[in-house]
Amino acid sequence: MADGAMTATFLVVIGGASLLAVTAPRLRPSDRLPSLEGWALADRSLGPVWTWFLLGGTIFTAYTFTAVPGLAYGNGAPAFFAVPYTVIVCPLAFVLLSRLWAVARRHGYITAADFVRGRYGSPPLALVVALTGILATMPYLALQLLGIRAVLTAGDVYPRGAGGDLVMVALFAGLAVATYRHGLRALTVISALKAVAVFVSLTAVCWLVLDRLGSPGPVFDGAARRLGGTDAAHSALLLSPAQQPAYATLAFGSALALLMYPHVLTAGFAADGPRTLRKVSVALPAWTALLALFGFLGVAALAVGVRAPEGGAEAAVPMLVDRLMPGPLAGLVFAAITVGALVPAAVMSIAAATSFVRNVYVEYVHPTATPKRQVRIAKAVSLTAKVGAIAFVFGLRDQDAINLQLLGGVWILQIFPAVAVGLFTGRLHPRALLAGWAVGMAAGTVLVVREGFSSVVPVGLGGPSVEIYAGLVALLLNLTVAVAATLALERLGVPRGADLTDLPTRLTVRRRPETGANNP
Repeated sequence: MADGAMTATFLVVIGGASLLAVTAPRLRPSDRLPSLEGWALADRSLGPVWTWFLLGGTIFTAYTFTAVPGLAYGNGAPAFFAVPYTVIVCPLAFVLLSRLWAVARRHGYITAADFVRGRYGSPPLALVVALTGILATMPYLALQLLGIRAVLTAGDVYPRGAGGDLVMVALFAGLAVATYRHGLRALTVISALKAVAVFVSLTAVCWLVLDRLGSPGPVFDGAARRLGGTDAAHSALLLSPAQQPAYATLAFGSALALLMYPHVLTAGFAADGPRTLRKVSVALPAWTALLALFGFLGVAALAVGVRAPEGGAEAAVPMLVDRLMPGPLAGLVFAAITVGALVPAAVMSIAAATSFVRNVYVEYVHPTATPKRQVRIAKAVSLTAKVGAIAFVFGLRDQDAINLQLLGGVWILQIFPAVAVGLFTGRLHPRALLAGWAVGMAAGTVLVVREGFSSVVPVGLGGPSVEIYAGLVALLLNLTVAVAATLALERLGVPRGADLTDLPTRLTVRRRPETGANNP
């Protein structure tokens, strides 16, 4: 049975999160008329501190905080690809998010597909960008609920059968109502609670681990023995040469993909300016340090002797917490991870709803929809997305959601040429980008499915095969087709759509002034 003090602490934190969500608009009320920009982007009004809370809380999901240590618990060193991956995201965000924000603000864009529509003048290309984002987001949303269930099950707070389903629905209901009413503003306030709760609880867990096992050395040595090695230098806790290409390409490809997800762009668009986004990008590594500590806890779970259920390695850290910590502190950790899932899940539902309204409903169904009607439809779609994610979790196996999320990462990477490359050059033809997208989607799906839903696939170029990230292979094919088709279409004289973004058509490099005696 669950510890009473643990359950009480858990309920207090979750109740506080719900209360903050309901009262969020009072912190900074807006007298503007209802608009999709106000509901989905908090009127683009968030300063550096709030943006850091929201963007970090959106990128670093609760499933990440359970899956990464679970992978470390089961496989060792490969799990830590998430650390360089989230480090690479920071300079990419510094450049891409700030530039995309400036264009979006100038033209009133709310989604990445809005930018693509304006950049290339191609409704079909904008549509596939929007649908790809929605398709990749839905399994990611479902994974947040799986993370909650893994945590609550490990803490014996999640009863079996219908009772457990009701617990899940109840946890999601309060935030769903607050999000429906107040949009992103409610989630911004809760993201601050998430940051405080996660940082405090993780510090406490790491201190207890080191207090029990001593310095990190014995932790890694103990974990190494359980992974079949003699010590940390001769075990799966170090990458083998054969694993290094997969590790590097996973980190790089995942970083490129992350910034294309609609929920990350939605959190970025809510900032009050490019300067804010650049400041936040510099400060994001603090969240990466948090993720590294969670990975360390997966190693610690091995060293302590935690026995996670077969096929449920993501429960390793919650089980470690339940074993080491007193009830109230364990309840705080479980609540922190749960709130950590609720924030990105709700942002994902807002992002998917906004993409649907702007790039499907208004573009193809009701072009004259008023701002008030757009907000009403977005709220309904957001609520539907949450309900669908819950039904997905209840109706399908956990592995199905994981498989679809692996595919989602490969799929979302295929809009990188249209969005990210399009920020710097409009040279690629929209029809060529469509062809490249189709090839990348098909190739990526085939590669992942053929390898039994593995994101790492063997590739051989006339020599021994090397395992690399499937999404990066598909992206290279995508870009190759896009460039070749652009050259062919230009030779044939096929016209383009109108570019409304005021960005350069060709990639230009600014030349620095020459230095000399009169020009220091």
